[in-house]
Amino acid sequence: MQDQPKPDARETPTGAILRVLRVSLHVGFAVLLLVAVVRLLLGAGGSRTPLSLGAGLVLSGALALVYLAGTFLEKRHANSPDAFDPAPYARWWLAAVTLLWLLLLLVSSDFAWVAFPLFFLQLHVLPRLVALPVIAACTFLLIGALWFHGQGSADGGLQLAMVLGPVFGAGFAVVTGMAYGALFREAETQRRVAGELLRTRAELARTQHEAGMVAERERLAREIHDTLAQGFSSIVLMGRSVGKAMDAGDLESAKGLLKVVQETASANLAEARSFVRGLRSPDLAESGLVATLRGLCEKTETEAAARGTTMRVRFQLVGAPVDLPNAFQTTLLRAAQASLANVWKHAQARAAVVTLSFLESEVTLDVFDDGVGFEPSTAAHAVRGDGSGVGLSGLRERLAALNGSLEVESAPGEGTVVAARLPLPEAVLLSTSSLA
Repeated sequence: MQDQPKPDARETPTGAILRVLRVSLHVGFAVLLLVAVVRLLLGAGGSRTPLSLGAGLVLSGALALVYLAGTFLEKRHANSPDAFDPAPYARWWLAAVTLLWLLLLLVSSDFAWVAFPLFFLQLHVLPRLVALPVIAACTFLLIGALWFHGQGSADGGLQLAMVLGPVFGAGFAVVTGMAYGALFREAETQRRVAGELLRTRAELARTQHEAGMVAERERLAREIHDTLAQGFSSIVLMGRSVGKAMDAGDLESAKGLLKVVQETASANLAEARSFVRGLRSPDLAESGLVATLRGLCEKTETEAAARGTTMRVRFQLVGAPVDLPNAFQTTLLRAAQASLANVWKHAQARAAVVTLSFLESEVTLDVFDDGVGFEPSTAAHAVRGDGSGVGLSGLRERLAALNGSLEVESAPGEGTVVAARLPLPEAVLLSTSSLA
């Protein structure tokens, strides 16, 4: 009955060695006991009486049953921790095994060799300071038993082999048992470390999952603010204009406004489907960045006119366009959408200009308006009760994710410039340089 590491599906090399040693110990004990019983039945090694035969068979059977019961209970508990734990009774079990072996020594000297696997058990179950004296005492009794049974032989007396054999055997058992103990402690350490690693990995997976959820919520929040929220705001304002036109009896204007509402709603639906699937903007997929920005300017000017506001919105392209990654195109488009939405909501501007510039190592997007302006330091972190006012911070987060930056220049009465800058990816730089 031995304390063993709990089995693990990922058994370590040390654990495999320990398992082989434990199996070898049990098999060795069984083989030596069986050999001794066979020799007792054959009457080898000396005279045999019916009394000694009967006592030997009974004691051998008892020893086998006690040993098997202890190892079976220990193995069952190792496989199922809820089962009976025999560990508190291990020393009593070892005492019973040792006592039965000593009684068998009185019957026949053939049972002497069972002592060697027994020494391993004593060294493993008992504390070292107790195990060593117990092993020494058992070795002394073993030598005495060999001498006792050798009295009737021709040589008689105490022979050197009767001393050296048990002493060297006990020494070998002690050294091997200590090595086994060291391996056992190492296996326990490895098991604890493996358990800690599994717990740490589970915690890391949970943390990564939560971080992914937070990042996805932030992505959806930015997409909703820059697309759906802007579109819904436009629909609400134009819906009010439709109501005013109908009240005034101007059905033609009402029809024109309703057409713009339908187009805006359709665009919003397409955007919603695209970012839920994690895809690029449908306008970018169809037309590319330059054409999409030009169309955005025309659409913003049309919507302003539909609301009864005169605002001219122009698009300018500087430099030769290059093929940008999807993330870059989407970020620049969202920057233009959010900036233009702020213009028609708050700036009271008569004109706005969107400039897309392809420079040597970066791409920039500048949105200028001649509106009322504002104080950037007071508006940078202003979040309104209706959930609006997060556009600038959302833009900064988008750009920062791509190593870009956002600058806002404005003052009351002097208009506003929103400047977004993104460094060109290395792959884009290499492709442009090879073309040059």
